[in-house]
Amino acid sequence: MNKISGILIFLSFISSLIFYFINEEYLIYSGICLFFSFIILFPTLKNKRMISLLLFICFILFLISYFCKFDIKYDKLFSINQYLISLLIGITFLKLVSKPKLENIKNPPRGKKSFIKTYISLHFFSSIINISASLLLADKLFKHKKPSKSQIILLTRAFSSAAYWSPFFVAFAIVLTYLPNISIKIVMFSGLILALCSSLITYFEMKINYNLDEFEGYDINLRTSYIPILLALFILLSTYLNENLKILVLIPLYAFILTCLILFIKNGIKHSLFILKNFILEDLSLMKLEISLFILAGIFSVLVTSIISSINFLYDFTYLNYFTWDKAALILLMFIILAFIGIHPIITISIIAPILENINHTLFAMVFLMAWSITVCASPFSGANLTLYSRYNINPKEIFLLNILHVSLMYGLCIIILYIFSNSFLLSA
Repeated sequence: MNKISGILIFLSFISSLIFYFINEEYLIYSGICLFFSFIILFPTLKNKRMISLLLFICFILFLISYFCKFDIKYDKLFSINQYLISLLIGITFLKLVSKPKLENIKNPPRGKKSFIKTYISLHFFSSIINISASLLLADKLFKHKKPSKSQIILLTRAFSSAAYWSPFFVAFAIVLTYLPNISIKIVMFSGLILALCSSLITYFEMKINYNLDEFEGYDINLRTSYIPILLALFILLSTYLNENLKILVLIPLYAFILTCLILFIKNGIKHSLFILKNFILEDLSLMKLEISLFILAGIFSVLVTSIISSINFLYDFTYLNYFTWDKAALILLMFIILAFIGIHPIITISIIAPILENINHTLFAMVFLMAWSITVCASPFSGANLTLYSRYNINPKEIFLLNILHVSLMYGLCIIILYIFSNSFLLSA
């Protein structure tokens, strides 16, 4: 069944890229393929309480919309997040050619330099291949021993802080989905500032509370750094030739093409096809938790939009046209609190997406990326931390306690950044 679901996921991925250039009305068929894979994989989900609850809520919302004769956009029901999921799948293919070279695991490097090098390297790879980077390194580092507290801190923060700025991160794709009218340069610039602050806070915290001279890191070969450069160049060239092309489509498209080309060059066509086949049949189904969440979040968003628009609920939110830093700080806090009780930021933004059309998209995009990074770092319910728990037996409670002070400090810094940018000429221009 995992192999069948892997094929369905791949068919959904390829067809969504093809339909974008042919006719986007056919995108619903890509979404249906993905939904069937969700049905197949649902019984195998380890942590499906949240997924089950969201599925039940979607069912109730559908009944309300149907019997109240609200306008349900059935063509969007299974396809609203299709490009988003395609990006997630496309980025996953990159790990076939973007694996950091792990050396000297038996005699790993130690000390402050090892910490700095490991943090920067993991952050860099996480910004391109997301959680895959953390898992690739953790598989080797924690294979024969229990992870130390300092390693857990580095693993969670170096990965999560990439969400502040990386255009290859799933969080950034969500921003482009719900908030299309943003200034990408401003969002990335503010995110890079926060990522730098996060790394400095982590370094000094580790220096005070742990013996960095004993920190055990890993050597990472950065020869694959040409991949993000090529991706960026291809995307810039494509958007220059046709500014109407969606970045959400270009990233997974070029990620998959680059993966195939690099594999063919390194391994030959026959062996590369074998590698791709195994990856499709064995590895794609491992994305079941992420795919399930995105599918249901999309359905949830369409149904909530149907209800809200049908009862003219949006008229009560006109005050958000004056979206300032203080309101942004409160909404950021709401995102964080909800995430810590199990409501993913994707679900939160899907609820309020219908009221976002007339607000400052750039400022709200900053809020969402801040919320994503902070909650992924420490929330026991985040997909990343649930993965660490299921794969390496790292207690989510321990992750929470190790990062809660960092979360508080970063929230304060986020408020400062929101204040500075909302009152600057950058956002008022």
